[in-house]
Parts: sequence; C-alpha cells; structure tokens
Amino acid sequence: MYEEYSLGVSKRMTVDSTDIERRQFLTGTAAVLGGLGAGVAAIPFVSTFQPSERAKAIGAPVEANIDQIEPGQRVTYKWRGKPVWIIRRTEEQLAALEQLREILADPESASSVQPEFAENSWRSLNREYLVLVGICTHLGCSPSFRPLAGDVVMGSDSVGGFYCPCHGSKFDLSGRVYAGVPAPTNMDVPPYKFLNESRILIGELAEGEGA
Repeated sequence: MYEEYSLGVSKRMTVDSTDIERRQFLTGTAAVLGGLGAGVAAIPFVSTFQPSERAKAIGAPVEANIDQIEPGQRVTYKWRGKPVWIIRRTEEQLAALEQLREILADPESASSVQPEFAENSWRSLNREYLVLVGICTHLGCSPSFRPLAGDVVMGSDSVGGFYCPCHGSKFDLSGRVYAGVPAPTNMDVPPYKFLNESRILIGELAEGEGA
C-alpha cells in the first residue's frame, strides 16, 4: 500500500510539475510574442515623427547639411515642391557684391519675398551661405548657376550669378535681379534657421526672427 501510494503521489507530482512547466512555457512564449508584436507595432508609430514626402510637399521643414559644401559650390534641396539652393560663397564673391549696386533693379531687396534678416547685400543669416528658392521670379523657370567671373553668358563684367535661359533674366550671387530684364523682383529667400554650425532647417525661422 505504501509503495503504491508513493508511486501514485509520485505520478501525480510528475503530472502536476509537467503541467506547471507547460503553463509557464506557454505564458512566457505569449509574453515574448506579445512584446515582439508591441515592438513591431511601435515601428510605424515612431516613423510618423519623420515628415513624409507629402508633408514636405505642403511645407514641412527640411533639414540641410552644409558642412560638406565647398567654397563656390551649390547644393539643392527640395521644399514645398520647389528647389532650394544653398551656395557657399567665396570671400572674393562676397566682396564683389557691393560693386554691382548701380546695375541692379533692387539692390536693397526692398520688394522681395524674404525674411527680414535678408534685407542686406548678402541676403543671408551667414554671409558665406546663401539660401535661395531656385526659381526665376518672371515665369517660374529655374536659372542656371554661373559662379565664374566674366562668364560669357552673364557678361564680361559679371562676377558670377544666375542666368535664366527662358527669357534672359540675370541675378547676382545674392539672387538680386539685374535692371532691364524681364524678372520683376529678386529671387525669393525662404524662411530658415541654423540648428548648429553644420545644419540648416529650411522652412522655419528662429525664435524672434520676423517673417
């Protein structure tokens, strides 16, 4: 009786232990799978913090890296469906801007679409970096970048600038329009701000900056 009873107990304990282990295994597996599911579900949620292409097209700010731009070079970003140029001007190009005032239609940028900080000869927050919407203000063509002095298209007296191939409008390296060309105003300067020395946020002004 004792031996049979012991075996019975032993058998019951074995069954009970196995059952408990099985339950623990299933519970643990469900928890792991549940955690994985939550992690997978979180991925699209986190991605919603990044602006989509549609959001960018309707005006979401666009971040631009400028630390790889060489002096005299231009790079292009897209904001609101338009090309935005960032040009790193050389000291020679900056010095030449004051020499052009007499042949410009609006050297002070009094009639231009731009933030208040662009109401100066270099039309930028940082003299070295020009940020422009790369569209001619005449009929919406995109001018070509002509950075060299004496460019045959811009003219022998040119110190570099932008030339619109559609109707011949010319702009200096601040996007200021030459007098006597079809374009009525200077090229637009979009709102932007510096995040640090190497990054610009296009589409948003710094706090305290006027539009």
